[in-house]
Amino acid sequence: MTVDALAEPTDRVGRGWTAALSLSNVAIWVGWYGPLQILLAQQAEDFAPGTGMSKETLLAWVTGVGALVSLVANPFFGALSDRTTGRRGRRTPWIVAGAAGGALSLLLLAGAGGLWVMAVGWCLVQLTLNAAFAAVTAAVPDRVPRLQRGVVGGWLGAAQILGAVAGTGLATAAGGIAAGYVACAVFTMAGVLPYVLRYRDLTLAVVDRPAWSWRSFVAGFWLSPRRYPDFAWAWLTRFLINLSNALVILYLLYYLRDGLRYDDPEQGVLILTAVNSVTLLATVVVGGVRSDRSGRRKPFVMWSGVLMAAATGLLAVWQTWPSTIIVAALLGLGLGVFMSVDFALMTDVLPKALDRGKDLGVINVANALPQVAAPALAAPIVTYLGGYRVLYVVAAVAGLAGAVLVGRIKGVD
Repeated sequence: MTVDALAEPTDRVGRGWTAALSLSNVAIWVGWYGPLQILLAQQAEDFAPGTGMSKETLLAWVTGVGALVSLVANPFFGALSDRTTGRRGRRTPWIVAGAAGGALSLLLLAGAGGLWVMAVGWCLVQLTLNAAFAAVTAAVPDRVPRLQRGVVGGWLGAAQILGAVAGTGLATAAGGIAAGYVACAVFTMAGVLPYVLRYRDLTLAVVDRPAWSWRSFVAGFWLSPRRYPDFAWAWLTRFLINLSNALVILYLLYYLRDGLRYDDPEQGVLILTAVNSVTLLATVVVGGVRSDRSGRRKPFVMWSGVLMAAATGLLAVWQTWPSTIIVAALLGLGLGVFMSVDFALMTDVLPKALDRGKDLGVINVANALPQVAAPALAAPIVTYLGGYRVLYVVAAVAGLAGAVLVGRIKGVD
């Protein structure tokens, strides 16, 4: 068991293991996307009067602070899971603790009566669910051989979008803000149980754990771009494409309400999420399978990024409800391939087996940092610098830059 925990895996994982891990991922994303798509925006609208802030600014402030917490939490808990030597393994204890903490934090948000409780609750959701997410993603390089990671990454990508749909659906159908949070909390906790109860984690012997010191622990989060250039370029490409996506998603509810004057913006968000999910599911597993069979990663990531950038640019010049549906479909096609193959590419450039959780946590900062940067960019653009058209132009440029820079990765075909 000790050797397996640090060795490069060679035995293929079964469908049951993949399904259970993917369900855990669904549960985590329900806890994130129910609030992000619907509930936080509704609370921001309720709490904004009397704060001196618009609902857009208040939402940007709360989600931005939460994303800052996520920046630290994901690599931190990934590093802790790398060093965990309990008999339940390195990853499972953090999946359980993170999901339970996330559920309790969502219940805190359900009872929020003002801005500060909303902000604290969302920060706690980010802290705890990132602990679970860091452990779930680290389980893949722990257990999955390289030429199976595309398809497993595809199922995890499908789980992410299913979590977004389920979270949005629960938040919409529950019948109120508090009920929406409660529904998301129950799903978040229940969804991780099949994996943690059925599948035994690999354990790390105490003798194999690195000696502890705060100095070396903190220093380990810096990975030199000069020493690990492929890791650095892979991180940057993921950051830019995720930034583009975050700029599109952040104000989607407000765009439908204030930009398009859509009659039922909450329902519109659900429709767009469903359209995006259908097309994403059509490509996310297929893209991973094709990448595994060809042994190539970069072309899939590059062209999926180009497609997403083009779709976002279309949204900037053609702003109608039908065009928004078309854009949602195109983004789903591109994002499906990107999510599965880019995840496999990330695992291919990890420097050391002992630090898989921490290094994937550093890579996951490229998911979280756009949640900080997007509000900082989007709020002034929408309010002062040209509105939604300019916002989507900026998003398209960021996505295209990410797609082009994939070519700088030299160590992966």
